[in-house]
Amino acid sequence: MSRFARSFLALLALGASAPALAGPLADGDKMAIMADVDRGADTLAKNALQIWNYAEIGFQETKSSALLQQQLKAAGFTVEAGIAGMPTAFVARFRTGDGPVIGLLAEYDALPGLPQAAEPVRKPIEGIAGHGCGHNLFGAASVAAAIATKDWMVAHKIKGELRLYGTPAEEGGSGKVFIVRAGLTKDVSAMIHWHAADSNSASQNTALANISGKFRFHGTAAHAAAAPERGRSALDGVEAMDAMVNMMREHVPQETRIHYVITDGGKAPNVVPDTAEVYYYVRHPNQQVVADIMDRVKKAAEGAAMGTGTTVEFNQVGGTFDLLPNDTLGHVMYDNLKQVTLPSYSAQEQAFITQIQSSFPKGTRMGDGSVEAYSSGGLTPASTDVGDVSYTTPTVGMVAATWAPGTPPHSWQAVAASGTSVGTKGAVVAAKAMALTAAQLFQSPDTLAEAKAELDRRRGKDFVYRSLLGDKGPALEYRNGK
Repeated sequence: MSRFARSFLALLALGASAPALAGPLADGDKMAIMADVDRGADTLAKNALQIWNYAEIGFQETKSSALLQQQLKAAGFTVEAGIAGMPTAFVARFRTGDGPVIGLLAEYDALPGLPQAAEPVRKPIEGIAGHGCGHNLFGAASVAAAIATKDWMVAHKIKGELRLYGTPAEEGGSGKVFIVRAGLTKDVSAMIHWHAADSNSASQNTALANISGKFRFHGTAAHAAAAPERGRSALDGVEAMDAMVNMMREHVPQETRIHYVITDGGKAPNVVPDTAEVYYYVRHPNQQVVADIMDRVKKAAEGAAMGTGTTVEFNQVGGTFDLLPNDTLGHVMYDNLKQVTLPSYSAQEQAFITQIQSSFPKGTRMGDGSVEAYSSGGLTPASTDVGDVSYTTPTVGMVAATWAPGTPPHSWQAVAASGTSVGTKGAVVAAKAMALTAAQLFQSPDTLAEAKAELDRRRGKDFVYRSLLGDKGPALEYRNGK
């Protein structure tokens, strides 16, 4: 198993046993659903690769969102766009009558700074972003799963409502938080999602809560040589803040992660910069600890401003909960993932994988591509806005092998594989497992009831959802230096 698979799937089982609630789908239904996904595999791949080429960053995924909406409308879904104050967000509905509401999540934003050709060597291309987390595959496969599930519902006269939520800006913009906060998921019986990865698993693990935002310092411009005493450097404020936060790392819980980039450090060395900005992420498994640490980071910013004769303002961009596992749904997803035949690779695809792996550091652990054994409760050392969904709706996820084993996310290797048939073949696996799971849950009221009961147990009887973003609206321009 690769290092990323070990951390992402964290095989630290809590001893959860599989509930004998959801009866399996009939073999004929399974075969029909998977055959439906196979018939649409070329369209899935076309959509995924088109979104890969668009490589649109958070809240700017205009073409990517429109492409997925068009596919769903053509398949008979009613689509509402621009939901929760986000122009590129949407919800697609297919309703046949009273019954369960099963939701699927779709993502489609790219990461800035990762333009890369779909080749197994480092080859930057023109552009500002790349799909280093495979969200092009995520969105396309979720749509394919929704369409196959809808076809099965029609064929079997299944009552209920199937929804697909198009959720922008997962990478830092917290798009799903605004959808949850707007109450658009409150009647969903179960939510299903997946993610691109270097392995196959339906293990249900936790993630890191996250608060992010930009600290903007304001000073006084001056000639850096002729009149430096007249200047007050905003960049000094940024650097003083960063120095204090870096010293603070010794005095925070060890699970904490703090990252930053200086997004504006001035324009010319001979001009004392009157504005400068640094963009921070703070993460920890506990939401309250994240909030407390971010308060300390803010105090460091205030101290830096005082010490450098500048002022500072904070603009929060994101805020997400940790991820709440649901073993009731997790075992259903795991059983269905095991029903899916994993892809075989052509000689050309295998050569691509092998060459990608040759770029990894010596000692990188690489899995064999099989479905990992089920586990629950391990810590995924990353953050996702699915966390807020998981605290308000019974939620289940999986990962599919869309990259060469050993590939870390947010890397050029992940971008490259996400733009090839290696990636799209893995996305087909995810689409099948999600569609099988959705279909099974439509016929499993006892399982849905137990999943809701498990959610209530895990989050506590006194739980009240309060977003880490408060009442702040979407930071629609956060990728544009604002």
